[in-house]
Amino acid sequence: MERLQKVMAHAGVASRRKSEDIIKQGRVKVNGSVVRELGVKVSTEDTIEVDGQKINREKKVYVLLNKPSGCITTVNDPRGRNTVLDYIQGIKERIYPVGRLDYDTSGLLLLSNDGDLTYKLTHPSHEIDKIYQVEIPGHPSPGFFKQLEKGVKLEDGLTAPASVQDVIKKGNSTTFILTIHEGRNRQVRRMCSQLDYQVIALKRIGFAFLNLDGVSEGSYRFLSNREVNRLKKI
Repeated sequence: MERLQKVMAHAGVASRRKSEDIIKQGRVKVNGSVVRELGVKVSTEDTIEVDGQKINREKKVYVLLNKPSGCITTVNDPRGRNTVLDYIQGIKERIYPVGRLDYDTSGLLLLSNDGDLTYKLTHPSHEIDKIYQVEIPGHPSPGFFKQLEKGVKLEDGLTAPASVQDVIKKGNSTTFILTIHEGRNRQVRRMCSQLDYQVIALKRIGFAFLNLDGVSEGSYRFLSNREVNRLKKI
């Protein structure tokens, strides 16, 4: 479900603020009934009319991007830095990131204009797996990994149990796969830092059942209908 004024804005009726004015003026009908309240939410099955004309609902778009490091997860940046949308061309619909990856983190990022699905995928209650490839300096003891799995006490509380796999020591650093299902800000980096290890490189390689197979860094692909339906069932 999305707010009526947001759906109108995405359909090109007017800006979101102007759409709010149009609603308050009684010019909008949802399923044949006039709506004047701004808090109304609509689904894809609802019929919306403005001044007696049915609006064309924006087509839902689902994109999987292999985000490079050195760009921010937002649709625009006042400081002029690269954003994730700079890597996506030819999509007329306005899409938004599903969750976030920080500036220096690369890897799998979903973008969509499906507000319902975005909310479900980012809500902590759904506990969707997020899988990261982590590189840290040195060769930590087994206790380090056991603590990651047990939970790390951060300033915003104890992290949920995680999973550690594929620990590989190489030269002066160690890489491993870490699976978490929370979405706290910079969580993986903070967990490692709290245990006295600063992350050298961080890449998200999986989200739920999705991975980066066939998608090179800086490239993207559209999700299949089957993948979208599977995400909606999570």
